[in-house]
Amino acid sequence: MKNLRRDFLKLSAAACAAAAGLLKAGAAWAAPWNKAGFDAKTAADAQSSLGAGSLIDSKDIIITAPDIAENGAIVPIAITSKIPNTQSIAIIAEKNPFPLAASFDISAGGEAYVSTRLKMGQTSNVRAIVKADGRFYTAIKEVKITVGGCG
Repeated sequence: MKNLRRDFLKLSAAACAAAAGLLKAGAAWAAPWNKAGFDAKTAADAQSSLGAGSLIDSKDIIITAPDIAENGAIVPIAITSKIPNTQSIAIIAEKNPFPLAASFDISAGGEAYVSTRLKMGQTSNVRAIVKADGRFYTAIKEVKITVGGCG
């Protein structure tokens, strides 16, 4: 019984201290943000902001996306890279107003797989750009967007 009371008092004291502002949150350890890339208006500008000068076409990059998406607001996209030492994966929807849709850093030894949902206003090529060992590889898949699912 006494242990329950002590635990309750400890939690109450911590909650009061946090509410009073005595405990402050530490600095967040966020990754650097590619502002220029996400503000880019063209796919070429987004690509250059990633540092990808020349791209090598690769069959080791698998883009899993619907051929026809009935709702452009939630288009599921998954990228798998089978290229050894993958460092990052970026997704560019070429005809979007801001083409760079996502950029992911892959930890050393991590599985090179990412999945997200994109908002696409019209039929467009979705390009995956993979950085591995300082070189840039790419794969493209066209995703058709329909209005009301009528094709």
